[in-house]
Amino acid sequence: MGNRNAKFDARLDLVPYNPGVYLMKDASGLVIYVGKAKKLRNRLSSYFASGTITNPKVKAMVSHVADFEYVVVGSESEALLLEANLIKRYMPQYNILLRDDRGYPYICISLNEQYPRVFKAYRVDEKLKKAGALYFGPYMSGDEFKMLKTIDEIFPLKKCNKVLPRDIGKERPCLNSHIGKCMAPCSGMVSSDEYKEMINEIVKLFEGKYEEIEKKLIEKMQAYAENNEFELAAGVRDRLFALRATKEKQSVFLDVERDADAIGFYAEAGEACIRKLELRQGRLVGSSTYFVKGGNEDRNEILTNFIMQYYPESPFVPQLILVTGSDEFEDKSTIEEALSSAKGRKVEIKTPERGELNRLLKMADLNSREMMVRRVLRGGNASSDPMEPVHMLEKIMGLKVNSVNRIEAFDISNLGNDDICAGMVVFNGGKPDKKEYRLFKMKTVITQDDFASMREVLLRRFGHDEKDGFKFPDLILADGGKGQMTSIRESLNELNINIPLAGMVKNNHHKTESLLLEDGTLIELNTDENIPLLRFLTAVQNEVHRYAITYQRKLSHKRNIHYTLEDISGIGPAKRKRLLAHFDTIKAIANADKKALAEVSGLSASDCDNIYEYFHGSEE
Repeated sequence: MGNRNAKFDARLDLVPYNPGVYLMKDASGLVIYVGKAKKLRNRLSSYFASGTITNPKVKAMVSHVADFEYVVVGSESEALLLEANLIKRYMPQYNILLRDDRGYPYICISLNEQYPRVFKAYRVDEKLKKAGALYFGPYMSGDEFKMLKTIDEIFPLKKCNKVLPRDIGKERPCLNSHIGKCMAPCSGMVSSDEYKEMINEIVKLFEGKYEEIEKKLIEKMQAYAENNEFELAAGVRDRLFALRATKEKQSVFLDVERDADAIGFYAEAGEACIRKLELRQGRLVGSSTYFVKGGNEDRNEILTNFIMQYYPESPFVPQLILVTGSDEFEDKSTIEEALSSAKGRKVEIKTPERGELNRLLKMADLNSREMMVRRVLRGGNASSDPMEPVHMLEKIMGLKVNSVNRIEAFDISNLGNDDICAGMVVFNGGKPDKKEYRLFKMKTVITQDDFASMREVLLRRFGHDEKDGFKFPDLILADGGKGQMTSIRESLNELNINIPLAGMVKNNHHKTESLLLEDGTLIELNTDENIPLLRFLTAVQNEVHRYAITYQRKLSHKRNIHYTLEDISGIGPAKRKRLLAHFDTIKAIANADKKALAEVSGLSASDCDNIYEYFHGSEE
């Protein structure tokens, strides 16, 4: 719909000014976007009245609108809650959606069952959830396994495959029941209510209410001991120790007594990562991770949608939700009102400026970045095909199908004219192959010149072949634009080597944005169909930069150590090495007194005096 009103008569004069929610539909009647508005007519006028839409996503959405409908509500908070519910119901194409990811599992507690189970689940089953089941997560990197193991150590859950109540009384209880590892509901001696009471204790574990659980375990242990049931008392004691060990492993924020969630955010490669850290009773008890489409420009919309799609149906909502830049949220007060109304108590969203809550929020932001780096490097979730972006490269560059397997990328790093070096990373089968990585310290280039440095690296790298353990790549990706590509191509021509070449181009925010072909064609990557390729190129570019700059910093560190210690009278390379072997760090050497320095083999008394005076000045 190039002209926004050419095919569609919006009849805005019939739309009220009340707060409400609107649903945009395409020609087939499919809901493609759900939005809220303080004043419906004003918001819809921004789409269909005269004027130019500058946001590309909004422009694309409006071009597909064939009809809309709206729902009038009584307040802005009602509109916010209804919007979140309709987004979850219709999953519209142009909304930011909080989707389940099969790569990251949940833990389900089936409170809807007579004898509830605690188990790993890859998806939230909405039918079970509506029936009363609770879902915690999603978890990453084995966190779900550790949590289930912790639960198993602390609580006497049923561990067999018997179906209850069907199998009650059919067989004798197993060994676990005799050693206090299972309540043995299969015996018929444990009622459903008693078993559910234990399950509710597990829910408290997720909520961080350790003191309540600990108190009940102590009471149970003492009761068994008083009845001379020492074996059962010992079993409860072991569970108590397991609970205390879990508490000790968790980060403690001593100055924070109330419950809080910290929501971290990081965006890259067309996706955003949300990492939620859960603080309960001053302890960091859990975390969950979500990935959604979008970038930094969508940050406030993504976080608002996450809060409104996640918390209204969450089994527990803390009174405090921490988000960086919360004052920038257009609907902050409305979100607080909506959540407070839904949960029956005050819920506050804030950005702490200092103290331990600020530290918690920074930890959440750092975690979100780490999770995104991990996801980008592995090419998406656990079920992603690592070769998909490689095949996309083959198609875009006009290469034969399945002709590309080994990809190499190079990056130059330096600090002015010092420590000029380069890194080479290798991706085989769409994945990083770290044993094939190589580092280069410049031998002929002595001043800062990236093109000359790249030439030296390539001449040295392609001076080796399979006999030296160097397979030739099927494709080279240049970290940069036309200049770097030209430098690489000229070096390859000099060696009479013809390898396909493309450039990875960053934007002004130092984020991978496009692919540059040798004929000058620039392929924009920030589109839905190119997301796998954008993610892959971001991984390659980030990895080669990380590898090169880590080496450069290592060289710089060595040079600084050399200069610092060998500037001291009487200290040469051999004594410098002995000092570092003994003290490990320059700081430890600087803090050492003369007695400690004298313990270093090979140092004379005058050496110790010179070192001490270098760092502390003369004693006079």
